[in-house]
Amino acid sequence: MSVVKATKEEKEKKTEEEEISEDLDLKVKKYLRGGAANFDDLKDKKLKGQLSHREFLHGASAKAAAKYEKWLMPSEGGYLEADGPVEKTWRIKQEDIRREVDISSSRNQHDVILPEFSPYTLAFTSNGQYMAAAGRKGHLAIVDMKNMIPRREIQVGETVRDVVFLQDQSFFAAVQKKYTYIYGQEGIEAHCLKDQGAVLKLQFLKNHFLLASINKFGQLHYEDVSMGAMIGNIRTGLGRTDVMQVNPYNAVVGLGHSGGTVTMWKPTSSAPLVKMLCHHGPVSALAFHPNGHLMATAGKERKIKLWDLRKFEVLQTLPGHAKTLDFSQKGLLACGTGSFVQVLSDFSGTQNYSRYMNHSMVKGYKISNFLFRPYEDVLGIGHSMGWSSILIPGSGEPNFDSWVANPFETRKQRGEKEVHLLLDKLPPETIMLDPTKIGTVKTARKKEKSTKKEIEAEMEATIEAVKDGINMKKKTKGRSKPSKKLKKRQEIIAKAKRPFLEQQMQDGQLSIKKQKISEEVELPKSLQRFARKKAAT
Repeated sequence: MSVVKATKEEKEKKTEEEEISEDLDLKVKKYLRGGAANFDDLKDKKLKGQLSHREFLHGASAKAAAKYEKWLMPSEGGYLEADGPVEKTWRIKQEDIRREVDISSSRNQHDVILPEFSPYTLAFTSNGQYMAAAGRKGHLAIVDMKNMIPRREIQVGETVRDVVFLQDQSFFAAVQKKYTYIYGQEGIEAHCLKDQGAVLKLQFLKNHFLLASINKFGQLHYEDVSMGAMIGNIRTGLGRTDVMQVNPYNAVVGLGHSGGTVTMWKPTSSAPLVKMLCHHGPVSALAFHPNGHLMATAGKERKIKLWDLRKFEVLQTLPGHAKTLDFSQKGLLACGTGSFVQVLSDFSGTQNYSRYMNHSMVKGYKISNFLFRPYEDVLGIGHSMGWSSILIPGSGEPNFDSWVANPFETRKQRGEKEVHLLLDKLPPETIMLDPTKIGTVKTARKKEKSTKKEIEAEMEATIEAVKDGINMKKKTKGRSKPSKKLKKRQEIIAKAKRPFLEQQMQDGQLSIKKQKISEEVELPKSLQRFARKKAAT
């Protein structure tokens, strides 16, 4: 009996190992960069060895990526799938999805009707745990999306144009009628930013602790919220705009203008990094893909364009108008106008977007903005009657890194994360189009000063070369005397000596100045005991 049990256990282990190996082989194929190359026809042995070594490295990297995906990313994202060629995913309604999902997911589908404070603008924290809702008529609310409980509500009594969270849910910034205000988690006003003027749109650069804003005069401001200092004040010179978005890859701010251009900015430059003509009419919406290499723009001429930011070329042009655009963590693109939301998908990875889902709001509701909730298959919509939330399968990242964003973080973890963010804060100079260039340029070495002997040897060599090159021309009577020739010869040699003598004089003056400064500077009493004592005469 024991032998039979042992054989059964061995067979089960073998089947498990075979399943794991088959699963890994499938994942390796996903990460391989094409088929293996054939090097039989190559005659150059050195080139053949280099190429075969590179092929080996590609295979090793694909295996490492497959193992990483299997063991560290166990959850797989779901998405809608049609039963046949006749059925279309965009025909599936929210009521049908709600009937099929579990209770906890169905709770994410809700409508909050507050017509007296509408329209609403929404913002989520980086981990998706909290949502800020700002009503145009002065209503500000912080909602815990995990428990569906409103944490704080305040009425500021004036117009609110935009809202954004800072490093976490403990602080948020709201654009009001005249100034921008920063509030704490309890709704207490912490700061009033008067230098920015009448702001229209806000964005927060998390890795740099910079609050970027664009006002009605077309001025772009960067405020360092960790120090309370103005880092950049840039006049764009392209007029009023409220189309603003931050590229998550390189922290470059993108602005859409009424002339159809899109400009990209950093705080340390008064000129745009990129200025590209995207549309023939005004730009109405702008969004960046999470990988930072894809940009979506919408124009008033009823066209939505997808751009490759590595080559600044159009990848795809889609018909339709969009007042607001947003990319999800998994790359789904949501377009909204009027009371209609359309979601485009690219599950094949070919950057060819097609219609995935449609959703129509109640007639009369006008969408002001929407955002995908991080780490959830949810799209939050702010509209003219309140805010709503719909389910978009496949939009959220199923696997989260607790060191980057933890949707279930405790108060202690939040405090530790804030300290680490402040310690790892990047300076504004690191914002550039290609952040991989940082640290790749070799710093120029300081030119070493030549010694006194080297200077004297160089001077002698120069004098000898000058002496050999002197050719006196025969001139008119009285000007070719030997005394005149000797004087001219001495002048030429003195002219050649002059730069070396001047350099020696400058070095001597610098050393005298350094000695005088070191003698004159008096150390404070607490450090005088460390001063070098003069030798007794």
